[in-house]
Amino acid sequence: MSERLSVLKTYKLYVGGKFPRSESGRVYEVTTRTSAADAAGKGKWLANAPLSSRKDARDAVVAARKAFGGWSGATAYNRGQILYRIAEMLEGRRDQYVAEVADAEGLSKSKAAAQVDAAIDRWVWYAGWTDKIAQVVGGGNPVAGPFFNLSSPEPTGVVAVLAPQKSSFLGLVSVVAPVIATGNTAIVVASEKSPLPALSLGEVLATSDLPGGVVNILSGRTAEIAAPLAAHQDVNAIDLAGADEELAKELEIAAADNLKRVLRPQPVDNADWSATPGTDRMTAFLETKTVWHPTGALGASGSSY
Repeated sequence: MSERLSVLKTYKLYVGGKFPRSESGRVYEVTTRTSAADAAGKGKWLANAPLSSRKDARDAVVAARKAFGGWSGATAYNRGQILYRIAEMLEGRRDQYVAEVADAEGLSKSKAAAQVDAAIDRWVWYAGWTDKIAQVVGGGNPVAGPFFNLSSPEPTGVVAVLAPQKSSFLGLVSVVAPVIATGNTAIVVASEKSPLPALSLGEVLATSDLPGGVVNILSGRTAEIAAPLAAHQDVNAIDLAGADEELAKELEIAAADNLKRVLRPQPVDNADWSATPGTDRMTAFLETKTVWHPTGALGASGSSY
């Protein structure tokens, strides 16, 4: 019996719940990342990834904006259920992600497994926060007058997320999950050198209950994709986790044109993504809505409620 040919995987973008190729038709080689490969300048070929264009970025913004109303209007409890479902799907494909992360980051299988397990646990962690963050950052405010004064968090809108360059999966989950947990929609620019775990994440999102367009994943040259997103008038915020110091400065200037909310990166990708994340990345893309309402009066005595 002759040996069968392997079916090589064609990685695609994830935009609007679908898997388009880049409109440019371009791809680039993705290779293994090990210290030996870095020293030689080239590792083992893994796959060709789509090289996204400015048009792809604009299409992703349209998809994210279209999905924002339904996602932000969903109950926090429902969003938590969907995030937990994503974690379930990731658990079922754990072995695939261990292999991809090991190749992407030049890790041993055991270290890659620890990264994947931490990423899955992080999805569960953020799933539990969806219906609790409002109690932490919102509440009733004491005021001097016959009023109720209540503050509650609202999602900022469409958020561009530059995924960390070195932490291809745990770092990716750590920046994407808090954005969508709080009702925002996201355009994610995957790690330039290690995009495959991010592109595979799109397959999980498509088979979970996450509505199309809530998360859109692009691969390619980070600077090329991030520039139009930072300048886009319909993008409300940008997370610069995957930008170096020089690129971050350029993107901050572009983002100032429509007063985008900007989350600045840690010093040149030195963030410890395994540390307990806290609530900072959730509150970074929330706006506070405050409602005043008169208390009214009950009867001639003037008492109020």
